[in-house]
Amino acid sequence: MKVTKTELPGVLVVEPRVFPEGRGWFLESWHAARYAEHGVPPTFVQDNVSYSVPGVLRGLHFQHPTDQGKLVSVLDGEIYDVLVDVRPDSPTFRRWVGVALSSENHRQVWVPAGYAHGFVARKASVVIYKVTAPYDPATARIVAWNDPDLAIDWGTREPMLSPKDASAPRLRDIPVEQLPRLR
Repeated sequence: MKVTKTELPGVLVVEPRVFPEGRGWFLESWHAARYAEHGVPPTFVQDNVSYSVPGVLRGLHFQHPTDQGKLVSVLDGEIYDVLVDVRPDSPTFRRWVGVALSSENHRQVWVPAGYAHGFVARKASVVIYKVTAPYDPATARIVAWNDPDLAIDWGTREPMLSPKDASAPRLRDIPVEQLPRLR
């Protein structure tokens, strides 16, 4: 397994070792002890799976105070995955990183608590994310995907959005007490 740190603290790109053979391939998508060596917690409480047609953009989502970490993988298709540091006391506040994840490259992204997360489907895609806390609608937050202060290049100007994502506020308009802090 190859693990690459990004410019955002705690955010990791994981490339599991793939074992190809005549019938297909095999990979280990999660191993608690191996992932824990790189800072990914050993306990997840829920697995979520979404299907998106090309052009769907989901996000930017986070929870606070029931903060949630996510290990994101693509089972089929291709997405452009984006993480934004939404901790106002962080030196990387408002910075973002984007990573192409696909069923061909087998990459995963570790999204620690304190980051907003979203993705745009480049192809029809099945995405799975293991999470460290259950979904909590009372503490679920959304940042506008097209927040001009963030200037994220999603590769599309007119994505398909849910009504909630389409009406999300800019990060600067979210009350500071609704944002996570450094731990």
